[in-house]
Amino acid sequence: MDIEQKQAEIIDLFVKRASVSKGDTLASILREATSHPSLFAFSEILLLPYVAELLCMQLKGTTNSVYLDLDVLRLFAHGTWSDYKCNTGCIPQLVPDQLLKLKQLTVLTLAEINKVLPYDLLMPELDIKNVRELEDFLINECMYLFLSKAFLD
Repeated sequence: MDIEQKQAEIIDLFVKRASVSKGDTLASILREATSHPSLFAFSEILLLPYVAELLCMQLKGTTNSVYLDLDVLRLFAHGTWSDYKCNTGCIPQLVPDQLLKLKQLTVLTLAEINKVLPYDLLMPELDIKNVRELEDFLINECMYLFLSKAFLD
């Protein structure tokens, strides 16, 4: 099974579960989805009617306990590590699996924008202090997972 097919199956699973859930159950599914080690696409979940309705209610100032999890879901769908760091007071603290995934998604986002990703761009974007740590992250957490095909130079 190739990575795209596996990704589609995982997305389908979470979409099905989220589409029949509300309240705390939905919040739990959103936390599970953003922590899942093989799920890297979240737009389908954001497009579900109930989730979209909650997002509209949130914009109107209605309160609901699931909103913080919606903020995390939006971050994973459209944000980066830098976005998280700039909004730590507004977004719940992420668990280690979520932190890793957000950094992986940041690499993917940057790779979509730039064909070449210089280390001096990646290190501050990922909050990594040295080249060795960056190379270990790129090799072990991105390339081995087939998230990106790259050459290190």
